[in-house]
Amino acid sequence: MKKNTTYAADVLVTALAPAIWGTTYFVTTEFLPQGYPLHIAMLRALPAGLLMLLVRKLPQGVWWPRSFILGALNFSFFWAMLFVSAYRLPGGVAATVGAVQPLIVIGLSRLFLAVPVRPLAIVAGLLGIAGVALLVLTPGAGLDGIGVAAGLAGAVSMAFGTVLTRKWRPPVSNLTFTAWQLTAGGILLLPVAYALEPALPSPTAANIFGMAYLGLIGAALTYLLWFRGLARIEPSAVASLGFLSPVVATLLGWLALGQSLAPAQIAGFVAVLFSIWLSQRSQLPR
Repeated sequence: MKKNTTYAADVLVTALAPAIWGTTYFVTTEFLPQGYPLHIAMLRALPAGLLMLLVRKLPQGVWWPRSFILGALNFSFFWAMLFVSAYRLPGGVAATVGAVQPLIVIGLSRLFLAVPVRPLAIVAGLLGIAGVALLVLTPGAGLDGIGVAAGLAGAVSMAFGTVLTRKWRPPVSNLTFTAWQLTAGGILLLPVAYALEPALPSPTAANIFGMAYLGLIGAALTYLLWFRGLARIEPSAVASLGFLSPVVATLLGWLALGQSLAPAQIAGFVAVLFSIWLSQRSQLPR
């Protein structure tokens, strides 16, 4: 009973990360300059990572390349593909494509961590994809080959990052491990952002608030919670919590932007929440 209670507490704490990520679209559109996705991604990761490194130690030996590999998978490449997908696809299509990540994590966990494939977890992943589609997919949404490929590449990148973060556990605190990855991801994004995008305009007070929120709350805090969860919970169970992000984004659009909720979206809410419960149920210690 105590193990189940501890497991439930770990799940709830980890779930805060994707719930906060669900506010990213609102903050980005309302507070940040448009048309600078790579700069925004870089500024979201690098300052937060450097700040967290001030009182921590640097990687040593094999943890240098591993930190950059994880930084690329969890941040640099993932965020770049995410923005390409978001620009070339309607938001609902991009979210639905990205929702395949938990299923990819199940396969990678079997390959890298020897975690058995649980049929219930696969059912939960499929149900989650269906729920996200009901939640965000609009009738007649168009498909773009490059956008779909970018969305799938981003899902694969984050899935690899999720599994390898669990597999590679350095002998340091979770805070230090998170700082390594954020800093590495930001460093990798720095030359790409300056090479492919024009310089950012002078920031307004709203821009500064938005970047502070995305960096300190949307990156530093959330990934600290996310990586903490990966150290305690199986990756497939952690990945399923990512379905909360479109749920929160839709709710925020309804509450803050006056967007309407159709019956299909309400059904999507129910399906997503049930799929998350089902996924956790499949992993529950017995």
